Amino acid sequence: MKKLTHFVAAAALATAVAFGGSAMAQNNETTDLYQILERVTTKETPSYVSLTPKMQSLVTIATLATLGDEDLLASNIAKALKDGIAPVEIRETLYQGMAYVGMSYITRAEKVFMEECEEAGVALPLPSATTVNDDNRFDEGLKVQKGIFGAGIDAMHKAAKEDEKHLSIDLLTGFCFGDTYTRTGLTLKEREFLTFVYISALGGCEPQVKAHAAGNISVGNTRQMLIDALVVMVPYIGFPKTLNAFGMVNEVTAK
Repeated sequence: MKKLTHFVAAAALATAVAFGGSAMAQNNETTDLYQILERVTTKETPSYVSLTPKMQSLVTIATLATLGDEDLLASNIAKALKDGIAPVEIRETLYQGMAYVGMSYITRAEKVFMEECEEAGVALPLPSATTVNDDNRFDEGLKVQKGIFGAGIDAMHKAAKEDEKHLSIDLLTGFCFGDTYTRTGLTLKEREFLTFVYISALGGCEPQVKAHAAGNISVGNTRQMLIDALVVMVPYIGFPKTLNAFGMVNEVTAK
């Protein structure tokens, strides 16, 4: 059963909103802070972005998982489940962040997700989405990596110093791409899009934001999609992170 602490902390977040925004209490005790957040996420954001409601919801969930906000995360996952977003899609949205924000944040987010699934009557455990094993995870990850970033991956591998190969080749290709991008439940385009979201939400990772903005363009996502993601994210991550990520999108798409 769901722990009561979730409800205590999220008492002001009882009613979830459309388009992946945060959930707001509809009572006289709602604070000014949540009224502002509700206005931005439910009235302004949907009028400015063209992402589907599902993708807006997944962007919000990825952002909150990055920030470690378990209360808003719980509310938005509950709303996503109620709106008919497949539990596997929500789980895979969380798993896509494991190589970017780290397992500590994602295991906590998965715990929140499982509690919300239990509350919603979703049968657990969900089917595994793993498609690789210890023998082929590197090779399969390399296929995905090169499919997104092209022949530059070969050059990067060739240039790697001996003492950094395990980090910049083995783990990056095997863990980040082999264990993550090869999973079922989301498309490659969706996974690369959510990677951009995770890294942008972290802040201070502009080289990686730029690389994955380019990766998104490579797989067929658009500049407008990246901007829309940042519009959805800005109430949660703030303007400095948002504008830094936007600058990277501009650099990639300037031509």
